[in-house]
Amino acid sequence: MINVKTFVLGAIGTNTYLIQDENTKELAVIDPACESFELNAKIREWGGKLRYILLTHGHFDHIGGVSSLLKEFSPQVVIGETETKLLNTPTLNLSAFHGLNIEKIDVNKALYDGEVFKLGDTQVKYISTPGHTVGSGCYIIDDCIFSGDTLFCQSIGRTDSPTSSGRDMMLSLMRLNDLEGDYTVYPGHDVSTTLSDERKYNPYMR
Repeated sequence: MINVKTFVLGAIGTNTYLIQDENTKELAVIDPACESFELNAKIREWGGKLRYILLTHGHFDHIGGVSSLLKEFSPQVVIGETETKLLNTPTLNLSAFHGLNIEKIDVNKALYDGEVFKLGDTQVKYISTPGHTVGSGCYIIDDCIFSGDTLFCQSIGRTDSPTSSGRDMMLSLMRLNDLEGDYTVYPGHDVSTTLSDERKYNPYMR
């Protein structure tokens, strides 16, 4: 089981998540938007055992805090295998259009679709959900989906950026819709929701 703490960070309000395996106290940060003293303080308060940075995709507002976490805690950087190019290409991660200089990011683990690994005693499953970007993905952990910019509360991520695809987005939403059971959905922006509510109320999933 995991504990989840949400931080809304950066210029456009990106949801950065700190998750903790209850048994081992190992930690992961999902989509660190920017350097955050508040986030770093909570990591230390929760024991400081930051094992992973889990990235749903490579846009600037989801990776801007990677370098500061690496310097302080030395975790492994994890992302889908088809998304690695975006991390260090300013025109693709959109940092070039916002006057930002993001330090080079080296990936420790490039995930294939359906890959499963462990955070402490907790199983983490990665599923590829392209659309917002070519290599966007979601992390399924316990009864939670960390959906990045694929699925929002009654909305979806944009598909007008480099490497985006509206067709791929629709296929990815169908894949999420077809998952068995219900999940709490923690998106990259805006409020959390549930998969059952999105099946009912999200016009893109009907």
